[in-house]
Amino acid sequence: MAINTVYAVMSVADFEAARTWYERLWGRPADRDPMEGLAEWEVIPGGAIQLLREPDRAGAAMLTLAVDDVDAEVRLAADRGLDLGTVQDTPGGFRVAAVTDPAGNVVTFAQDIGGAE
Repeated sequence: MAINTVYAVMSVADFEAARTWYERLWGRPADRDPMEGLAEWEVIPGGAIQLLREPDRAGAAMLTLAVDDVDAEVRLAADRGLDLGTVQDTPGGFRVAAVTDPAGNVVTFAQDIGGAE
């Protein structure tokens, strides 16, 4: 199996409100608008987050993004007017912060700080 690209889909009912929110989260407009009701941000080479107008599935997604510095991501989000909540250290050796989008989807930022045995 040769996989070139992975898309994570965040389904929402109110596409315009969610698009504005994700533009704030990523700090930029979408990279692509492949079709009406679909916006896409490339977050790493070969990996993109898609925002999809799909009311019947809205709010059910959970997305975890591995980052180098979760505290820095929290500060960046705060600068853009978003609260990623309290940063927590998990027993498994991760530092995490999570935020819920307007549809109810959860985006978690996770930093591996070691400690898992």
